[in-house]
Amino acid sequence: MSHLRIIKLVLPVIISGLLLTSCFKDVDFGQSEDISLEPDLEVDLLFYQLNETDFLDSETNAFTPVIRDTVRLEFLDDDYIQDGLMYAALRFKHENKFPYEINSNIKFLRENGRGEFNVAYTIPPGSEFSSAVVDTTHILEGNNIVNLRRSIQMVVELEIVGANQSLQGELEFMSKGLFRFEF
Repeated sequence: MSHLRIIKLVLPVIISGLLLTSCFKDVDFGQSEDISLEPDLEVDLLFYQLNETDFLDSETNAFTPVIRDTVRLEFLDDDYIQDGLMYAALRFKHENKFPYEINSNIKFLRENGRGEFNVAYTIPPGSEFSSAVVDTTHILEGNNIVNLRRSIQMVVELEIVGANQSLQGELEFMSKGLFRFEF
């Protein structure tokens, strides 16, 4: 019994000593405002596969060398995202099996249709056996990130150069965005 009595007397002293010499003694909770999170978000923007029928007018069936598609970038329409967006890497990849050069113009627009910036390049001709590939990345950071923050629409415009009604081939497109935020 004497050992039990000693443990009852010494145990509270040991516990009190440990609590008073805690490892939290040098923590400055005033630094909590300096904590920042920098998450990355990868988003698929637009994918498509075109063939010769996509260059025919749906009403008249006449060949048209220029086609357009518009996508809304809804995730950018948020104040929390707008304030935290610090960096973006936009990747655009085309694989051309048409035997013609294609001009690609990707426009980023505001809600009212006003242009913020665009990414334009030429896709070389390919063949049914060998695709011509263009894989490009457009970086936005610093003052240029404001242009993306203002954008809500992405318009992809393609012009096939020198083709006619007897056009044959395919064009694949993939686009992604890597967005870095600081909150």
